[in-house]
Amino acid sequence: MKKATAAGLLAIVASLAQPVLAQINIGVTVSATGPAASLGIPEKNTISLLPTTMGGQKVNYIVLDDATNPTEANKNAKRLVSEHKVDAIIGSTTTPTSLAAIEVGAESGTPVITMAPIPPQTGDKHTWSFVTPQGIGIMASALVDVMKSAGVKSLGFIGFADAYGEVWLQAMKAPLATAGISMNTVERFQRTDTSVTGQTLKLVAANPDAVLVVGSGTPAVLPQASLRERGYKGKIYQTHGVANRDFLRVGGKQVEGAVFPVGPMLLAEELPDSHPSKRAALDYVNAYEKVHGKDSRSTFGAHAWDAALLLGNAVPQALKKAKPGTPEFRKALRDAIETTKELPASHGVFTMSPSDHNGLDQRARVMVRVEGGNWKLMTP
Repeated sequence: MKKATAAGLLAIVASLAQPVLAQINIGVTVSATGPAASLGIPEKNTISLLPTTMGGQKVNYIVLDDATNPTEANKNAKRLVSEHKVDAIIGSTTTPTSLAAIEVGAESGTPVITMAPIPPQTGDKHTWSFVTPQGIGIMASALVDVMKSAGVKSLGFIGFADAYGEVWLQAMKAPLATAGISMNTVERFQRTDTSVTGQTLKLVAANPDAVLVVGSGTPAVLPQASLRERGYKGKIYQTHGVANRDFLRVGGKQVEGAVFPVGPMLLAEELPDSHPSKRAALDYVNAYEKVHGKDSRSTFGAHAWDAALLLGNAVPQALKKAKPGTPEFRKALRDAIETTKELPASHGVFTMSPSDHNGLDQRARVMVRVEGGNWKLMTP
């Protein structure tokens, strides 16, 4: 009996001497339902492919659906912080839902990595938020360069009547002015609209050389389809918000010829071997398509992949300063993300700084045209 007791004590002592693995909790709010579901579903699918350890510590992902609703995204973020004590949040899918999530990050001192572009932030909202998609300014300048080369002199605009549409409208003004292209008509529509006849008729009457549709996912099909149905013959440009298969499937022949910028991941196999994102892009494509089938890749899912790359790079540094589950760890994690330098990811190379929480440059964009129901890389 004494031997058994002694052995038991030795076992307890030995177990206490072993390092205890602290669990890192990562919260995710994603638009898996609602108008942005075609973007949010591949993001949600990607979470199951993310690493289960970082810096030698177990990682637990808590995934909540915000239904493309900013109010729900805010509630989700609050729940993740208060109930699950997360160390970081990934999300959300759209600009409005992401803005709702970063409010909670700023209030609670929790780093938030968005999967949608957001307008420049100030104060704590800037301090605690990071952005994986390409900045709209980078994509806008690429679009204007292509427009200028195509001889476009006048441009019509129809975009979402929300933050995404507004950010794009403002981002286009300076490069258009520099290129000598006038914006002669500005129209808006809702993500849930089923008709844009009134806006389309105004655009057709103005007859610009080209029209820019600013939307994301399948709702962005509606304006282009409406323009073609009413006989508009000019060029139609879209944004990187439409770089998913559902846009091609729903749009069919009506979105043929659309030109827009995308991240390099979408055409990973076509990238030159020298491209810094080729390896990370292929890693994601191979992992995703192994589970979901050939050509199932999504640029939106890749934003979740890149968020994990940022976290995986930052966690070992943060662990040197604090333990997961503490305010000190969240602060150390935020600081480590902000010092990211030349980190290759599927959509580009991240170099963060105190003033730049996106960190991507021109290496994060390529131009494509929809041809034969697929994307075709445009050569410079």
